[in-house]
Amino acid sequence: MRPRDYAEAAERAAIPEGAGERFAGYGIMGLPFRSGDVIAMRRFPASSVGPGYTSVWHRDAGGRWTFYSDQDLMQSCNRYFGSAVAEAKVTPIEVEWPEPERVVVQVPGVLTCDARLEATPATRAMNAMGRAMPDALWRSHIVLAAMAASAGAVLRAGRLSMQGAAPNGQRFVANPRLIWLIPETTTILHGQPLGPTGPLAEQARLGDFWIPQRGLFAVGSAFFEPLDPQRHRAISTAAVSHNEGRPDPS
Repeated sequence: MRPRDYAEAAERAAIPEGAGERFAGYGIMGLPFRSGDVIAMRRFPASSVGPGYTSVWHRDAGGRWTFYSDQDLMQSCNRYFGSAVAEAKVTPIEVEWPEPERVVVQVPGVLTCDARLEATPATRAMNAMGRAMPDALWRSHIVLAAMAASAGAVLRAGRLSMQGAAPNGQRFVANPRLIWLIPETTTILHGQPLGPTGPLAEQARLGDFWIPQRGLFAVGSAFFEPLDPQRHRAISTAAVSHNEGRPDPS
């Protein structure tokens, strides 16, 4: 099976078992550019907090984050990361697989990210381990900490995290069970190419979630502490706009 096969299987996956708020799917963990921009994508067909959704993240060279989502903000990534986001937009998002190892993500009128995925000896070894690990180990804080440290070093992706606190305050556990590198991409933002990929001078992060210093694509699941309005930060509605597929005026 190749990445597209796993993505198609994820589209039919059930919500993961367990406590808290749970998601299953795939996405671009992070894709940094020498320009200082960062792109990420989350496609979670299985969600315990609402309908399945797709979210695209963009950080500009100045460190300003914009999140795009095709569902209500309280049913998408903004539920956990919104307090660190300068602007959130509800808009259609398209994910297509023209080839088994090539994914194209589009926010109409804003962004097109055409990414080629690649398996390497390192990712094959990690994926074999990920498929063999029982669920109990994927919940172990000790195991996840060791896996994140070793994966960051082996993949030359900087610091990685599989657990911690999101910007809104909820604790999270990420289970990237399968991983591929993104060695090549053509990404157009507002009509301009972002240029070559490369590590940032200072690694980006959102709360305890560190953005990889090289392009990574993953299939897996995520678990979050249930939202508690009394303890967790609220999303600022002042930064929210709706775009029904019209070209972005910027």
